[in-house]
Amino acid sequence: MQQKFISDKIAIIGIGLIGASIALAIKHKKLPYRVGLYDHNPAVRNEARQLSIGDEICEELAEAVAGAGLVILAVPVGAMAAVMQAIAPHIEDGAVITDTGSTKRSVIRDTKDLVPEQCHFIPGHPLAGTEFSGPAAGFAALFKGRYWLVMPNGADPEKVEALEELLTRLGAMTEQMTADYHDRVLAITSHLPHLIAYTIVGTAVDLEQDMKNDVIRFSASGFRDFTRIAASDPTMWRDVFLNNDEAVLEMMQRFSEDLTYLQRAIRWQEGDKLFDLFSRTRDIRRSIIDAGQD
Repeated sequence: MQQKFISDKIAIIGIGLIGASIALAIKHKKLPYRVGLYDHNPAVRNEARQLSIGDEICEELAEAVAGAGLVILAVPVGAMAAVMQAIAPHIEDGAVITDTGSTKRSVIRDTKDLVPEQCHFIPGHPLAGTEFSGPAAGFAALFKGRYWLVMPNGADPEKVEALEELLTRLGAMTEQMTADYHDRVLAITSHLPHLIAYTIVGTAVDLEQDMKNDVIRFSASGFRDFTRIAASDPTMWRDVFLNNDEAVLEMMQRFSEDLTYLQRAIRWQEGDKLFDLFSRTRDIRRSIIDAGQD
């Protein structure tokens, strides 16, 4: 693989599911990079060290990014500005910086005045994950066959190509899009489903004790799926909703209108409308399976 970064060192800031999985994928694929990792939580750093994730677990943020040709910010979107401000004095001129956050307009907005002038900031978002978090949740195959969305953000095309080449080597499929479009698409495919899951599980929590116990004992597959989604990292998802509020509220309004339509169909026993909707939604599931994203 041709080296298009200024060095063979990759710095990963944040050793959660995504950060750990990137490091493990680089190691598993035997890619020609040295990986330095940092997390603000000492317990997480110790856990990552015990699991032998990466080549070096750094005790200082500056140490992690020093000499790196690529810096990956795998932290909650609400922390992006503070992390960028902290690492900016220590990043090498010409380095590529990317992130893995679930919102893109907010990340660009919060960091645009903090990125060193000689660096190349290329926002990104891997559409991969589980409900688990922390270094132990990471695994090398997380990105296999999954999309990794890339926002060129006016960066040098050669640097964008270098980043996409690396992501492809990790097993991902890359696709470029604008930050605005990304946030609207993810609002309906990821953010709103999580919000619905949190709401439904929250409703179950508020039920009277006897019924709550029976909901847990007799959980059908649908509710179990919701609890899996609702078990996701609360810090990350709090930041997602606060930073993609406009797009999420738009999709919530559409969902609310569709829910009202369903309420009327059930109340008036309009089975044809229910059958038509359920048939159309089943086709979406088939399309996801055909695309290999199930």
